[in-house]
Amino acid sequence: METLYITHPACRLHEMGQWHPECPARLDAINDQLLSSGLLDFLREVRAPQAQRDDLLRVHTPQYLNYLQANAPAQGYFELDPDTLLNPHSLEAAQVAAGAGLAAVDAIMQGQAATAFCAVRPPGHHARPGQAMGFCIYNNIAVAVAYALDKYALQRVAVIDFDVHHGNGTEEMFAGDERVLMCGFFQHPFYPGSGAPPAASNMLNIPVQAYTGGDMLRQIASDVWLPRLEAFRPEFVFISAGFDAHREDDMSQLGMVEADYAWITEQIVALADTTAQGRIASFLEGGYNLSALGRSVAAHIRALAKL
Repeated sequence: METLYITHPACRLHEMGQWHPECPARLDAINDQLLSSGLLDFLREVRAPQAQRDDLLRVHTPQYLNYLQANAPAQGYFELDPDTLLNPHSLEAAQVAAGAGLAAVDAIMQGQAATAFCAVRPPGHHARPGQAMGFCIYNNIAVAVAYALDKYALQRVAVIDFDVHHGNGTEEMFAGDERVLMCGFFQHPFYPGSGAPPAASNMLNIPVQAYTGGDMLRQIASDVWLPRLEAFRPEFVFISAGFDAHREDDMSQLGMVEADYAWITEQIVALADTTAQGRIASFLEGGYNLSALGRSVAAHIRALAKL
């Protein structure tokens, strides 16, 4: 079955100033790489729908949603935190970024696709139930996970987060929920300063030191994540696909390269094929060196689509 490439033009309208690394050019870099590599010919592009308030309320508080609506600027910027700003188009972008995961879950659960990559921004995994954080407004992957658990009554869902930063918002939303197993690694100590020790037994997020290379990160995936995931037998796998652990990305000091992202994705695909009928939805998180980002996403999608 096809791999979906889910995105929306509104995601390019959200911007937080020329100084900001989380910029519209990130999506252009990905699209350009997929075009030049010929990968787009093998994907089915889908326009993301807007997530509705009820979808967001599964993981966010009504007070937070009201706060965002009340402070959406007609012009200029509104600062949610020093790193996260709203412009006049930001909430529309955030709603389709969250809606992309809903479309992915529906298409995959209804047998219309096997896998999906959500090329959306703003990213999501730092967004807490009642707080924007770390470039994130709505927690896109958490919205999709909660939707899958609710609408399709899934009992075992895996979340894999290989962004260089700890997915603190996702962890907070699902810590202690035995239907969810979250596995990740993240540079530590580093922003946002969380994740060690883990918040609950269903959180398997591994802190690693700066300058850890791809071989060690592959070993963590192989020796720590995979045995736990295989025992858990997820029915659906979600990926917080951040590419800022790339050795060319100035945001961090880890040493991954495209081959590492491809290898990790191949292991996730093999797991999903065994336990989850191949069901995987992947969400763009970080990645700020534009060339490395485009190349890494292409490697990830190639493995995701088995090309």
